[in-house]
Amino acid sequence: MPGTDSPEHATGGRTAEPRWPGILAILALGGLHFLLPEPLRLGPDWLMIAVVTVLLAPAIVAHRTGRMALNHFLGHMVLAIVTFSMVWSLTLLIRRLPEHLDTPLTLLRTASALWVANILVFASWYWRLDAGGPNARDLRDSHSEGAFLFPQMLLPAKQSRGWRPGFVDYLFLAFNSSTAFSPTDVPVLSRWAKVMMIVQASISLATVVLIAARAVNIL
Repeated sequence: MPGTDSPEHATGGRTAEPRWPGILAILALGGLHFLLPEPLRLGPDWLMIAVVTVLLAPAIVAHRTGRMALNHFLGHMVLAIVTFSMVWSLTLLIRRLPEHLDTPLTLLRTASALWVANILVFASWYWRLDAGGPNARDLRDSHSEGAFLFPQMLLPAKQSRGWRPGFVDYLFLAFNSSTAFSPTDVPVLSRWAKVMMIVQASISLATVVLIAARAVNIL
């Protein structure tokens, strides 16, 4: 019956993709909220970690009990909230730059926190959206199509059988996009993924080049 199937039953006996890396990434995003100066936070310092905890708990329960639609909804909701929080803080920081309201050390700390948050946010989005997300990928024997062309997908069918990307693969992709401003060894196939990578690279450029460079020049 819907809502009562276990993850093992839902995947037809296949090993389900571990969810704990994605959970840790969301919790880390809530923790990074503490590193931001008070004028740049969305609400009090405890708000983001409280929100992600409140939403993650039922999402985990929903996944464990086979309620994949609810798990999918809650996962997207918490990710949308932390994304909005990151963009909100970055916008406020950029607006404050001409007024010289923040010290160089504050700029460096904030830029670093937002740069890491940018990687975690987009790694989570890629993980959640590629090929239908982890719940949909669990239903397949192997990963043969999606928004990204991972090197393993080019191997002969016999060698790539059973391989599916995990959170670390998307984290590596997001890290490269924020540092090299390119996906390096993972070509992007989907238009929505290309748009998201443009947004991610733009945010990284704003934090690393505009804010961090200004802070170093002041020191």
